[in-house]
Amino acid sequence: MPKNPLDGLPEVFVSNAAIASAVSRAVAQGRIRQIGTKLYTFNLDDPPEGIVRRSLWELVASYVPGALIADRTAIENRPASDGSIFVISDRKRDIVLPGITIRSRSGLPPLDSDRPFVGGLFLSSTARAYLDNMASSRKRGGDVSRTLTRVELESRLDDVVRRNGADGLNALRDEAKRIAPLIDRETEYMGLDRLIGALLGTREDRLASERGKARGAGTPFDPGRLKLFDALHAELRSTAPFSRPAEQRSAEARSVLAFYEAYFSNFIEGTEFDVAEAADIVFNNVIPRDRPEDAHDVLGTWQTVSDPVEMVKTPRDPQMLLALMQSRHALLMGERPDKQPGHFKREANRAGSTLFVAPDQVEGTLARGFEYYQSLDTPFARAVFMMFLVSEVHPFVDGNGRIARIMMNAELVAAGEERIIIPTVYRNNYLTALKALSQNAQPTPIIRTLDFARKWVAAVPWSDLETARRALESCHAFVDPTEADDRGIRLRLPIRFESR
Repeated sequence: MPKNPLDGLPEVFVSNAAIASAVSRAVAQGRIRQIGTKLYTFNLDDPPEGIVRRSLWELVASYVPGALIADRTAIENRPASDGSIFVISDRKRDIVLPGITIRSRSGLPPLDSDRPFVGGLFLSSTARAYLDNMASSRKRGGDVSRTLTRVELESRLDDVVRRNGADGLNALRDEAKRIAPLIDRETEYMGLDRLIGALLGTREDRLASERGKARGAGTPFDPGRLKLFDALHAELRSTAPFSRPAEQRSAEARSVLAFYEAYFSNFIEGTEFDVAEAADIVFNNVIPRDRPEDAHDVLGTWQTVSDPVEMVKTPRDPQMLLALMQSRHALLMGERPDKQPGHFKREANRAGSTLFVAPDQVEGTLARGFEYYQSLDTPFARAVFMMFLVSEVHPFVDGNGRIARIMMNAELVAAGEERIIIPTVYRNNYLTALKALSQNAQPTPIIRTLDFARKWVAAVPWSDLETARRALESCHAFVDPTEADDRGIRLRLPIRFESR
């Protein structure tokens, strides 16, 4: 029996003269269906758009063999919002497929610097793609334009700097200069040269995007973080809990509250002491000989959070925000010169899979975050936002979590509201809520987590160290969070204890 010419073909394929008869029979028998011009599939159930997307580049190669992927597609590396894919080929007309339109134009063939791609296609080099996108183009009807807009180009070039630094952008410019005469793009190169120079602050040129203007002014920011700030800001504006005025406490009680704030804030970061040992450090200046740096971390935190003058300072402008953070960090990390106390990081830092804001974008991102912060109405909303702003930027080599919580509580203390403390047992709740916002743009968990912590603080009797310690034990505050998770132990509001 002769072999069926359709055997071994993929899920979706383009018919040709060699298999046309077999295709017609298979369609008549209901074994395949037609979903586009010369386009057939064995899949009789799924939507045609999904089938085409799964085999996208193989289909493009079938319709325009040897084409060069160009213009905006060569930078975006995917179909445009209207499904357009732009190529250079000998084809004269657009090819319309389910959910996709292949748009071809004439142009010079691939250079040695252009890269081989799927099915015999070629992909424009990065430099060629930017030169092509510097050319002007117009929308046709409701379709997207063939090239990126000025704002889109500036954002893409800013991404190059963020990933590879100024050297990466200069290398792109050098390569563009080399190939511009080969593809008749000398005029476009001159525009690209001015644009790159403006972004790097070495030349004058009109910049159109917020990212471009910030980069050119030397204050670049992280656009991904701004999306998170926007999500948190919107949620705080609509759902921020009511105010919780601080209880009238004696001087001793305020000191005890500040002690436990410093104690738990350090414990959560891995600086662990027994409560009695930490109390000796803070109140009796007993510095353990084997852990002087850790002891200073606790002491420096306490000196800040117990200072009634320091803890009513909140930022009035971006410059004051930076100054407050740096001065508080200088005190906190004063005994750790390797942590660059009082100075923003010079190298990128990360926690697990989370890469924090790049060093050159720290000040710009903080300044843009301040714009959101200053429009919030309530102390609690500003406190939550400030904590997340500092935590998400992670501007220092170390001590970021502690500085974030100090900045948070300063907002509450300045407004006469109850502080927020994260006891040891509540650590995982806090970090999980932070990750929900940082990684999934879900702001509700961190708002609820911090609001309960504030409610818990208001319920604890802080009158003296011993009374507070017994109350904290009654609500599981000191339990290791992993052990607590294993045993189903949760933070609860304390039983009221009388002072002894």
